Amino acid sequence: MGATTEHVGSPSRTDRLDRLDVNRAHGRLLLGAGVGWALDAMDVGLISFVMLALARQWQLDSATLSGIASIGFVGMAIGAGVGGLLADRIGRRQVFALTLLVYGLATGASALAGSVAVLMVLRFLVGLGLGAELPVASTLVSEYSPQAVRGRMVVALESFWAIGWILAALIGYFVIPLNDDGWRWALAVGIVPTLYAVVVRWGLPESVRFLESKGRHAEAERAVRQFEAPAGIVHDEPLPTDEPSTLARAARPRGKSGLWTSDFRRRTAALWIVWFMVNLSYYGAFIWLPTFIAGQGYGLVKSFEYTLIITLAQVPGYALSAWLIEVWGRRATLATFLVGSAASAALFGAVGSAAFPQIQGAGWLITAGCLLSFFNLGAWGALYAVSPEIYPTRIRSTGAGAAAAFGRIASILAPIVADRLVHAGGQGLVFAVFCVAFAIAAVAALFLPELRRVALEE
Repeated sequence: MGATTEHVGSPSRTDRLDRLDVNRAHGRLLLGAGVGWALDAMDVGLISFVMLALARQWQLDSATLSGIASIGFVGMAIGAGVGGLLADRIGRRQVFALTLLVYGLATGASALAGSVAVLMVLRFLVGLGLGAELPVASTLVSEYSPQAVRGRMVVALESFWAIGWILAALIGYFVIPLNDDGWRWALAVGIVPTLYAVVVRWGLPESVRFLESKGRHAEAERAVRQFEAPAGIVHDEPLPTDEPSTLARAARPRGKSGLWTSDFRRRTAALWIVWFMVNLSYYGAFIWLPTFIAGQGYGLVKSFEYTLIITLAQVPGYALSAWLIEVWGRRATLATFLVGSAASAALFGAVGSAAFPQIQGAGWLITAGCLLSFFNLGAWGALYAVSPEIYPTRIRSTGAGAAAAFGRIASILAPIVADRLVHAGGQGLVFAVFCVAFAIAAVAALFLPELRRVALEE
């Protein structure tokens, strides 16, 4: 396309981004954010394998293991809230890079832990970084994605979680059983995010919407042109100055900005309920998954092998969610996958219960686990697509981060609740509770706004 000149009445920068077809600039952004996302998942996944190894090497009881798992989620809850607020103030990219640095260093240091107390302190720091990164990354990708495929792009970002979990399962299967220090070598891999933080800081663009809100118009225009260039769109006119014009100031949103004002109260309540219930069920199930499998009489290596197979089912779950979210819409896709998660949780609980002798054995265990993995991670993809887009730019990261922070309260409780429920009524009771939680989340999802093919609110 030839040179173009912007004038009054021409498309805004965000409109220009919305109208683009997906090109290699979008691919670079998705890959850049996705690698960070996968490293996050690898760390969260590794702790479930490390816990089983530590239980044997350090002779830890289930209550201590629950504390090790939960302390990381305490950090995630704080990190999600603080990270969202910071991202709306200093920028998405800055916070993303900082969080990678924090959790990468803390994970690497965890490999040297000589006591439960030291390990728990480091797991808390890991959680701070992890909790802050996820809502910030999804916000950044959402704000750059073309309107027609915005949901699909964010689900594609979330699908990197499956890659991270698969890496964790592979490390758990091949590295941890090698010797008594296998778990240390597994955690040492976590230093990789520290190096990747440098790539993020200099390689990923800052949000155009954030830059405009801060009056940094030259940077915003440069960022848009970087995404237009692969599409053959060239501009000859100079970049604007960074002084916000009178028109730009007048165009800034002046509505109420609180998450609990009348404009956003219903969607915030619905989003928080979904986040809470999904976190409770997901982390209650998957953090303990190798331990649950081992509890049915399978050895360490076999438990890790079955967990790896179950983890692979996340990939098609994400793929179907990414397709449906632009066909059915956000609400229908999220609710459907949550209903599927509820049914799968019920089946998994039945496999572990003596009350259902007809559906016992490794085949049923893997089938139920794969279904739970498929539906649960598909739901996660849809949830991350919905969370940032229901709020305007000025509180987008804050809103997504606050919902994630509230959900992390459930993830703190999840390992402890699962442990108590196992002792009270066995694995069947654990997954019956998770089934109900998924069902509540499915109902709450129906109260979220449907924003398929709708531009993000400025």
